[in-house]
Amino acid sequence: MQDELHLQADEPARPELDDARLVDLDVDEESPFLRAQKRVSVRRSTLPKKTATRLTWAAAAVTSVVVCAICAGALYDYGKHSWRFRINSSDDIEISGLGNVTRPQIVEVMGGDIGRNIFFVPLEQRKKQLEQIPWVETASVMRFVPNRLKIQIHERTPIAFARIGSRIRLVDGSGTLMELPVGNKAKFSFPVINGMSDNDSLSTRAAEMKVYNELINELDSSGAHYSQNLSEVELSDPEDVKVVASDPGGEVLVHLGSSDFLERFKIYVGHVQEWRQQFSRLDSVDLRYEHQIIVNPDLQGTTKEPPLSFSAAKAAVAAGVKPAALINRQSTIAKSGSVTIAKPASPKPAAKSAAARTRKIHRKKPAVVTAAKRQPSPATQTSKPAAAPAVAQSHVTTPSVITTTKSNKPSPEIPKEH
Repeated sequence: MQDELHLQADEPARPELDDARLVDLDVDEESPFLRAQKRVSVRRSTLPKKTATRLTWAAAAVTSVVVCAICAGALYDYGKHSWRFRINSSDDIEISGLGNVTRPQIVEVMGGDIGRNIFFVPLEQRKKQLEQIPWVETASVMRFVPNRLKIQIHERTPIAFARIGSRIRLVDGSGTLMELPVGNKAKFSFPVINGMSDNDSLSTRAAEMKVYNELINELDSSGAHYSQNLSEVELSDPEDVKVVASDPGGEVLVHLGSSDFLERFKIYVGHVQEWRQQFSRLDSVDLRYEHQIIVNPDLQGTTKEPPLSFSAAKAAVAAGVKPAALINRQSTIAKSGSVTIAKPASPKPAAKSAAARTRKIHRKKPAVVTAAKRQPSPATQTSKPAAAPAVAQSHVTTPSVITTTKSNKPSPEIPKEH
């Protein structure tokens, strides 16, 4: 077979063919259609390509983190020990929003931070300490690189004076007590609230101030600003709010009850001059009862308070307290001889006369009763005793409308009961 595959040595060579058709049949040894390309051996990695890429990124991230940590450590060490970040004096503390709060009060709280690194100032703790100052409602403390602190103060808004023992202080709507401004920076026009104490809880004072706000808002709701005529307010009894109204004729203690403050005060304003002409002395008026007005149920004044010192009174007047509110008064209930009334009784059927018609007209108006210390007239001794609504101990008069003149004689228009 070997001989058949190879040409014999003496066999003549085959002539080359010039025919183009036959040339195409010659197969090139490198033809891709007849023989596969030669494979080149490649050394492959032991890790997949995706895994290698992930490892590369992870290594870069770790390197970045390490570099950042080294830089942060260097910056921390620099910021901790560098003199550039140290608060040198109070001039590096910027304070804004001051009105009644003084700068020394703020510096007293922040004084411990002078000489300290700015990054080690406890901002939240200093904020709480600043808000302990009575005049400060809210505060914010911020640090600014390299060595400055900025403090923003929002002060409380006072709405009344409060007599606390032998001192006059200011109080806001939440019941927080504040000292009078130093140096008389501001002048206020508020009534003085009596009956408050340092020992009262904040919730107790807040409840009293809620009643006070209702009183003031209602008195000013009609646009007449009646609250400007008040020199004192007593809130110790929420069922009997008492005010001292001041005008050129003097001061009068007015009982307003627990509601309808505006309507009751309008009755006082509309009749006060008439009462001053009718009675020799007008100290107090009780307007708590429907269709009844009791004049002079007690001596003028509110809860007894310790007398103010000269310096405290001077500071109070400079702050805007009305002089009438600085007078030391003691509330005293009129005892024997006090007079009150009951609702008018219906007249007898046979007594329908001009006198009865006059009585009917008088019933449309509030009954006015005096509580002056006097003995009742003989006409008033025929009625049965009844409980007095305004005083603890009282002598009840006839169930009819009673007015009192300066001579303490009954009005001729009022008929006597039989």
